[in-house]
This record gives sequence, structure tokens and C-alpha cells, in this order.
Amino acid sequence: MFGIGLLKGLGVTLKHTLETFTDDRQQVPDRYRNSIELGHGRRIINQPIDQEGLLTIQYPEEKRQLPERFRYIPMLIWDSEKNEDRCTACGICAKVCPPQCIWIVRDSDANGKPVTRPSEFYIDAAVCMSCSFCVEFCPFDAIKMNHDYELAVFDRYPQLVYDMEELTVPLEYYAALWPTQYATEQEQRRKDEEEKKAQEEAKARAAEAKAAKAVAVAAEPAAERKTSSAEELKRKAQERAAAKTAVVAGKVDESAAVVSAAVVSAAAATAPAVAPVAAGDADGDAKKTRMEELKRIAQERARQRKAEAGE
Repeated sequence: MFGIGLLKGLGVTLKHTLETFTDDRQQVPDRYRNSIELGHGRRIINQPIDQEGLLTIQYPEEKRQLPERFRYIPMLIWDSEKNEDRCTACGICAKVCPPQCIWIVRDSDANGKPVTRPSEFYIDAAVCMSCSFCVEFCPFDAIKMNHDYELAVFDRYPQLVYDMEELTVPLEYYAALWPTQYATEQEQRRKDEEEKKAQEEAKARAAEAKAAKAVAVAAEPAAERKTSSAEELKRKAQERAAAKTAVVAGKVDESAAVVSAAVVSAAAATAPAVAPVAAGDADGDAKKTRMEELKRIAQERARQRKAEAGE
């Protein structure tokens, strides 16, 4: 009220004017501290948050040093170590792109069979919204976000439609723009390769052990070789059947022995009564016939019990 706020604002402006004037009188002004000299009055300025004095950058001679996570349009990575494109033309980036500004044509061999590399790759920079979805979903780290934002042209089409040749950059360029992210990815890639190598070595050792075991089995005599599980089960079943048959036969023999003992006892019991008659030949023949009849009956009963046990 009564112009007090206006006077406070003018005081702040005067304060910054004096600080800027004092800073400009120094040999290296604060805004040029830790900057990169490119020659011919061109600089890359690192502008910290706590900088005092003049904050205006004289573009295009002076440019601000961009932070690592700054992103503009995508770029394709050429792997200098393997001398090949990382892109496999899988098409995931084109599917997840919200404005659908990416389209890819997969390459093919001499026989017309598709191969895992792109023959054409286009990005419409006029439509790209710099969302970096293509970078996040790429399974091969083949596409990254570039820092190049000076893309002004006279004709929107076709000059803002970038082809594969214009989009491809070497791996060293990406490492310079994204040093922290590149180091993290390289460490993860190294761990994955070590894990894959360990799995392959373990698989090779298992194959060698299996081959050595097969050689050892082949070197054994045929009589000492182990039978298969099916043959082992069959042998055990036959052994159980034989044991069961032996048990049944033992029971039958015991029954026959009991019957024979009973017959003998009966014969002994009747012997005194027959003894007086044994003087005659007729009585001896009758006794012999009786014994044969009892023996036949015992054998018949034994066969019946054996038949019942076999059922």
C-alpha cells in the first residue's frame, strides 16, 4: 500500500544490478566458471542453481550444459564392440509409442527369410513427444534419447522424418551423453554375461559327467550291467510269484503229512484187532488192500487241498 511494495521490488532489481556489475568486473565472471571454451566466442556453460549475478545465456554462441537425463528425440545405438546394430527389428518400440511416430521394416536374407535386423527405421520428429517409452521397453538397449535439440528446418516434411542413417550413433557417443546410465548398464551386462557363462560351464560339466558315466557303463561286462527299471520290476514280480508258490506248496506238503500220519495212526490202531487174523493168507491180502485204499483216499484229499490252494 502507498507504493511500499513497488519500492521493495525496485530495491531487489538494484541489488541484482550491482551484483552483476561487480561480477562482470572480475577476470572470469561467475557465469563462466567451470564452462567449456569452444573458441570463437562459443561456450558450453554449466549454470549451477546457486549462481549469483547475470543468468542470461547469449544463445547460440553460448549454450547451457544439459543434464544427463535431458531427452529430446530417440537415437539408435551402433555397438562398436560387436560391430553391429543393437536393434533387432522386434517392433516393440513402434507398438508402445503413444503418437505412433516410429515405423520399422525388417530386413531379409537372399532367400527372402526375415532376419533380426532392420532394413528401414523411421522416426517422425515432428510428432515425437519425447516420452522415452521406446527406451524403457526396448529389451536390447538399442534405442536411447538424444540431447540434440537444434532441429529447426524450413520444411516439416520430409526433413523432420529421420531415417536409420540419421538416427544411428556409435556407442561412444551414448556413453559421453549418459555416463552414469552407461556405466550401470555395462555393469549389469557384465553380470548377465558372467551368469550365462557359469550356466554354460555347469551344463558342459554335466554333459561331460554323463558321457563319462555312459563310457563306464559300456566298459562293464554284459553280466554286470544294471538292468533297466522295467526289467528290475519284472524280476521282482517273478521273485514274489515264486515265493508265493513256495509258500502254498509248503502248506500243501504239511497237509499231506498230517493226512499220512492220520492214516498210519488208524492203521496202527486197527493192527491188534487184525493181528489174530494175520495167520491166514486171505487176511494178509485184505489188510494190504485196506492200506492201499487208505493211501489212495489220503492222496485224493491232498490233491483236492492243493487244487483249492492253487485257486
